[in-house]
Amino acid sequence: MKEKKSIFGTSGIRRIADKELVELALDVGISLGYIHKEVIVGGDTRKSSSALRKAVITGLEAAGAHAHDAGMVPTPTLAIAAKDFEAAVMITASHNPPQYNGLKLINPDGSAFDKSQKTQIEDMLENGTSDCIEWNKFGRSSTYEGAVLQHIDRINEYFKEDLRGIRVVIDCGGGAGSVITPLVLEKLGCEVIAINSQSDGIFPRGIEPVEKNLEELKDAVRKHRAALGIAHDGDADRTMAVDDKGQFISGDKLLIMLANHIGARNIVTTLDASMAVEEAGFSVTRTSVGDNYVSEKLKRKGDFGGEPSGSWVFPYNTLCPDGILTAAYLAMMATKHKLSKTVGALPSYPIIRDSIDIDKTKAIKDMSNKIKELMPESIENTDGYKATFKDGWLLIRPSGTEPKIRITAEGKTPELAESIYHQGLNVIRESIYDEGKE
Repeated sequence: MKEKKSIFGTSGIRRIADKELVELALDVGISLGYIHKEVIVGGDTRKSSSALRKAVITGLEAAGAHAHDAGMVPTPTLAIAAKDFEAAVMITASHNPPQYNGLKLINPDGSAFDKSQKTQIEDMLENGTSDCIEWNKFGRSSTYEGAVLQHIDRINEYFKEDLRGIRVVIDCGGGAGSVITPLVLEKLGCEVIAINSQSDGIFPRGIEPVEKNLEELKDAVRKHRAALGIAHDGDADRTMAVDDKGQFISGDKLLIMLANHIGARNIVTTLDASMAVEEAGFSVTRTSVGDNYVSEKLKRKGDFGGEPSGSWVFPYNTLCPDGILTAAYLAMMATKHKLSKTVGALPSYPIIRDSIDIDKTKAIKDMSNKIKELMPESIENTDGYKATFKDGWLLIRPSGTEPKIRITAEGKTPELAESIYHQGLNVIRESIYDEGKE
């Protein structure tokens, strides 16, 4: 029997924005509306987000629910507002290119829908039980104003100090953070220089806040002699940073910096985070890659969580990664010490992160035997394959959001990291074949 393919990926539903996605948004809205009667809906800046947001709202109404339209907001802003509702729907494809979009279903505590909740929606879609109710029982929709101000007020609760004197460059990438992060930093007293902070749905740079996409931010920090540069992805659930010298700060170091700043001791992070996290003295729990896995674990243990891609979860705030709160914490850190000095004092090892595009006509063989041939000390396969060696490790895993294979390699020397990385590349190349030819 062929296994049913889930419509949900690691972080909700994501695909090219087209007619099928609009129809799916309507159907998901109907299904969700049968389960939850008070639902808040928001969307990022993508050209397709308004149409998809309206499709979800229409579906909710058709199921007899009350849909509250928060308009264009970041994901963490919607998650803060979600506490007053039964569920939330965020229209976003996060760090995917602008032609993509999707739906992320959120609980009142800010966490993403878990496996059982997503299965319930999928079963309703498959069984055709999500259909319009009688005409006289349709629900309604209303505009929800104030989500941004509500989020700003929440952040202000954590900051009693004035951050005047700090110059910060913020690069929102044309995403939803444009409507809140510059304002938050200004209210805290920072001198803010905003770049790429228009919200017209056209991303002026690669929207994922990785180093190769942040050259303009680096240059702006150096040009304006800023203490800090901050970058978001499309929905501002991710935040990465550049120090006062215009140098990109790795996600592994940001994880340690943020944990130290808030006084966290029990950290939840992902399999692809550096081994330096343990060496920094924290009690560390590892999960599969994806902020939803981090949040799920934080429900039971841990006082801070995150992953090197830029998702940072503060469980006392919400179980949704909050890039705006992160930006404020980074600005506060910059008032205490030069970030370049803080970064320079942290433990680190050479780490290589890369991805391999997989054509839809290709398939992947079982890699376990190829991994074993590398003679690692141990192998785990909770999320792809992670092979641990004496002084390094290799992780090969399929992306949960894009047609790619992710590869990460870390070693205690640059030569070792390179060697492990190239061994991993060989494993991937030897495991890819044309479907139908074998």
